Amino acid sequence: QGQLVESGGGSVQTGDSLTLSCVAPGRIVNLRAMAWFRHSPGEEREIVASISPSGGDVYYTDSVKGRFTISRDTSKDAVYLEMSELKPEDTGMYYCAIRLVSDYDVAPRRRYEFEVWGQGTQVTVSS
Repeated sequence: QGQLVESGGGSVQTGDSLTLSCVAPGRIVNLRAMAWFRHSPGEEREIVASISPSGGDVYYTDSVKGRFTISRDTSKDAVYLEMSELKPEDTGMYYCAIRLVSDYDVAPRRRYEFEVWGQGTQVTVSS
């Protein structure tokens, strides 16, 4: 399987929007759970959003509900994170991850459930 490559990060102001992209060459996003994690300064890496293999189950951490949307485009081997109404606390390195084993159709939430990770893309939100 290919590596995951994130893009779309940047430095923005409070209230702005960004869309992160994660490309996974080799058609590995199809029917696999994927997620976006965030590593903020002084914090543990935490899940932001995840999507089940079928796309029927989606999870968002409470702090981003209503502002972020995870989606997948299997024709482009990609998963996206649309972020709106960005806040300074959204600042961090955002990582894309994929669960290669498709043994259940729920949106995973734990780091150990994902086997392949990207290198991350930095998002900085200033007030």
